[in-house]
Amino acid sequence: MSHGKIDLKGLTLDQLQQLLVDLGKETYRAKQIMRWIYQRGVTDFEQMTDLGKDFRQKLAERACISSWQPEAVEESRDGTKKYLFRLTDGESVEAVRIPMDEGRATLCISTQVGCAMQCQFCLTGSFGLTRNLRPEEIVNQVCGVMADGPIGNIVLMGMGEPLHNLENVVAALKILYLDDGLGFGSRRVTLSTSGLVPEMKRLWEQVKVNLAISLNATTDEVRDRLMPINKKYPLAQLMAACREYPLGPRQRITFEYILIRGVNDSLADAKRLVKLLHGIRGKVNLIPFNEHAGSEFKCPDEATIRAFQSYLLDRQIVAIRRASKGQDISAACGQLKGKLDKLTE
Repeated sequence: MSHGKIDLKGLTLDQLQQLLVDLGKETYRAKQIMRWIYQRGVTDFEQMTDLGKDFRQKLAERACISSWQPEAVEESRDGTKKYLFRLTDGESVEAVRIPMDEGRATLCISTQVGCAMQCQFCLTGSFGLTRNLRPEEIVNQVCGVMADGPIGNIVLMGMGEPLHNLENVVAALKILYLDDGLGFGSRRVTLSTSGLVPEMKRLWEQVKVNLAISLNATTDEVRDRLMPINKKYPLAQLMAACREYPLGPRQRITFEYILIRGVNDSLADAKRLVKLLHGIRGKVNLIPFNEHAGSEFKCPDEATIRAFQSYLLDRQIVAIRRASKGQDISAACGQLKGKLDKLTE
């Protein structure tokens, strides 16, 4: 809402159609409006020339269309770009554009201001949770970055735990998927969770999306320390939920595994990981820890990373090593926000 008006960027197609019914208008016009907003980038109802003048006036009285420009952008030598967006209440969130092969880009977006999960390796967790993002605040990160060039894939892996903000995230996904809008198919969007088991089930009942699990440990003892959510939903429960998750013919669940020196990088860990993944159609993203000031954790040496990956590959597990991008800028989640908040204190 802005000045008591409804922000159309926060509405799914169904919700927009309902608004039009309330205004005494035909529901088919919802798709026309969506095309104006998302395909032509229009924020002024007056420019929607295929709508009648008094209809445009009615819309302007009841609704608005928000538009975001980043407050700060950092660009890495490798082409990674981090965008900081300032919200209407003065809070801020980040999105990161990551260049991929063949000129494509993946966009990593945030779902909350801060995060309540308190994962020990994550800078965002140190801020605590301020609030959930509304659907329009999730969608606007995509629109704001697309002004800078096309996006191939979206990952909900930025600030926040997406399943802790399930209702708004599901609405945002429905908006992003709209053929008459931005047209991202569900195959091009991945949601990452630290493992909120009941919400995983509610997610698949409401919307299709690729699933990534932030795993990072092979024993409850280590995962309890790294990721406090594990005390509530331990590994046995989490892996059972992964086995039940409905996958399409070519789909796999991605297991993100941040390799931390001396914590979870041994061959015994690799062996346990193989066991944990038994019976799940999955792949492993190995992510060497991105060291940052204030963290006790270190990145393992090259030989350790290679040995861990080889152990998985030798046992027919797809294990991709993710290169750390944007290391010369504040590209780890929360780093740019933390830096700019310090400057404005």
